[in-house]
Order: sequence, then C-alpha cells, then structure tokens
Amino acid sequence: MNRRFLAVVVFALVIALGASYLVYRVLENKVMQGAPKKETKVVVAAADLPIGTLLKDGDIKLVDWPGTPPPHSISKPEEAIKRGVIATIYAGEPVLTTRLAASGAGGGLAATIPPGKRAVAVRVNDVVGVSGFVQPGMRVDLLISGMPPNNSNPSLGTQTRTLLQNIEVLSAGQNIQKDAEGKPISVPVVNLLVTPEQAEVLSLATNETRIQLVLRNPLDTEEAKPPGTALAYLYEGTPEGRRFDNKKINNANRAAPRPAARKTVPQAPVMERIVTPINIEMITGTKKETIQVGQTVVTRPKVVAK
Repeated sequence: MNRRFLAVVVFALVIALGASYLVYRVLENKVMQGAPKKETKVVVAAADLPIGTLLKDGDIKLVDWPGTPPPHSISKPEEAIKRGVIATIYAGEPVLTTRLAASGAGGGLAATIPPGKRAVAVRVNDVVGVSGFVQPGMRVDLLISGMPPNNSNPSLGTQTRTLLQNIEVLSAGQNIQKDAEGKPISVPVVNLLVTPEQAEVLSLATNETRIQLVLRNPLDTEEAKPPGTALAYLYEGTPEGRRFDNKKINNANRAAPRPAARKTVPQAPVMERIVTPINIEMITGTKKETIQVGQTVVTRPKVVAK
C-alpha cells in the first residue's frame, strides 16, 4: 500500500514540474515578443571605400543597428559627408570617426598624413625603389653614400651609412593603395612619412648624397645600429668589409702626436774676395808716374744688405 502511494506522489511531482516548465516558456515568449527591440541608427559604407576617398551621399547609408552601436560610430550622415577616408572601410562596415580625416581636411594623400607628420618625396629608380616592391604601407630604411665634408681620412673613399630607419611609405607615385596581390609597381617617386626634423635631414640628403631604400619586414620595428662602411674596407677580404666610426677616426687623428719640428742647420756664410793693388809713384824731373808693383788679396764674409 505504501509503495503505491509513493509511486502516485512521484508521478504527480513529475507532471507538476513539466506543466510548470511549459507555462514558464509560454509566458517568457509572450513577454519577449511584447518588449520593443532596442535599435540605433548607424552610418555604414554602401561600398568599399579605399584610402583617400572623399565621402559623398552615395558612399554611405543609414541602417538600424541592433543593440549598442560600436564606439566612434556616426549616427548622422552629414557628419561623414565631405570627409576623407584614412583607413579602408569595407561595404556594410560602420563608418567610424577614427577612420576619417578631420572635417575640412579633404581627401587624397594629404588627408592620410597624421598630425605632426610630413610627407617627403624621394626620387627613385628600379634599384633605389627595390625593383618596384616599395609600396604604400611598407617600411624602409634609408642609406646614404658619398664623401663626408672635411674628411679627415680621404683614403677611405666613398662612405655609406644608415640615415633613417623604419620609415613608412605613404604612396608610390600617385598610388596611395597597396597592391592586393603584392605585384611590383615601377614609379619615379615615393612619398615617405616622416617627422619635421627627419624631413629636413632627408631633403638635404636627397640633394647632396646618393640614396638607397632598403625594404624591411613591417613587423621588425627594432632599430639597428650599424656603424657604416667605406670603399677602402671592401677589399680587405671580409664579406661585409671593415667597419668604421667617423667619431673614432676624428678623435684618433686629433690625439695623434704631431711630428717634431725640423732642426734648422745654420748655413755657411757667403765669402767674398777683395783684391787691393800695390802702387808706387815715381817722379822724374817734372814728370809723375804711378807703377803697380803687386796686389793684396783678402777673403771675408759677404755683407748682405737687408
């Protein structure tokens, strides 16, 4: 009798729990359907927008964004129109203020220059431009070659040193977009993104020396400290040539003892020979006659008139 009663109680509890769960699910669905969904208007790209694009009405559209909008998003189209794109925005992505230039900055290359930076053009060829593989967004080092002014050791010949490192390439020719397939682009000029101080150095170097661009891995940001090399060191049998340091060379030349002054050896005086005749006067009656009977010779130092 007790077992039958216990079985009935357990069965009733199972039925009650199942019914309660079904009622809870039905009520939850009704509540969720009755609650309004929270949506926000967000400006997104209507098509792929490459760097340098000046936004127009047809480039963007306003859509409903469910939930919380992304940080730096724009909710009014007029806040994005006529602003330049400084980072590629793909179709359907929200247009963020961090990917747009400031209002009034316009589009093109100038809009991609960050505050405090400058774009400097460098003339290149297939050799200087690393066979066309120097493209926008890549990083390069700049080497200079020439004869240093006031060279204390001209026997070294032409000298080469690293001038700038880890410099970003802003554009290759008139192209500010990197080739998607990484194909080389042959251009006569590249624009480099530098500080105002580096712009002065680079401007002088392009006019007074020969420049070589060296392509580097964009993930390699460590600054090397090569001392440079010279033409005279390339023939000493080592793969890289002997290294030099201009400062050490100059210091060594300053510290080198000067050669002793030559002792002045007094020169023998110039002698002169003076001949004096010996004369005798003879008087015969009223006649007077001078007869030379000999001469005296005297040697003495010659007196030089100052």
